[in-house]
Amino acid sequence: MASRPLLLSCALVLLAAPALGQSSASGGFGLSNHDTGAPVDVSADRIEVQDRVDRAIFSGSVRVKQGNLRLAADRVTLAYSTAGGIEIDRIDASGGVTVTSPTERATGRFGIYDTDRRLITLVGDVVLNRGANELRGGRLAIDLTSGRAVMEGGAAGVSAAPGGRVSGTFTVPRRGG
Repeated sequence: MASRPLLLSCALVLLAAPALGQSSASGGFGLSNHDTGAPVDVSADRIEVQDRVDRAIFSGSVRVKQGNLRLAADRVTLAYSTAGGIEIDRIDASGGVTVTSPTERATGRFGIYDTDRRLITLVGDVVLNRGANELRGGRLAIDLTSGRAVMEGGAAGVSAAPGGRVSGTFTVPRRGG
């Protein structure tokens, strides 16, 4: 089994795992043309492969890049299965999670990407920015298949919005006349 860590490294390069998809709440997360088959680059201060439980843990200024998509966090855990080769099942990120596309930026305390369901969730003091527009809440769920995004409020201490509600600030274009 000495080749399994090498296979995991190869799987990371081929991973089709965007960290965010289209978001109707923000008019799209800038990924309408995102290539989920593009190679993924991962860098971190440390990697630990837990072979018996099919998990790899990256820690220390973790950076993940796929095409125009970026993910940064203090720690990222990849859960994978080995039936018929290594396949990433889930990506968990914690500690200052930031996801960016060319036009948007989303932050939260924790992030989960369920590759089977093609669902990305950010939890805890979530902020979604597009230019000067900003949404705040406790939880953001993005369905990569449908492009539907849902921002929810949250309990005190979980929501970046006052009172545990979703809040937003939007720019209004100047109109002539």
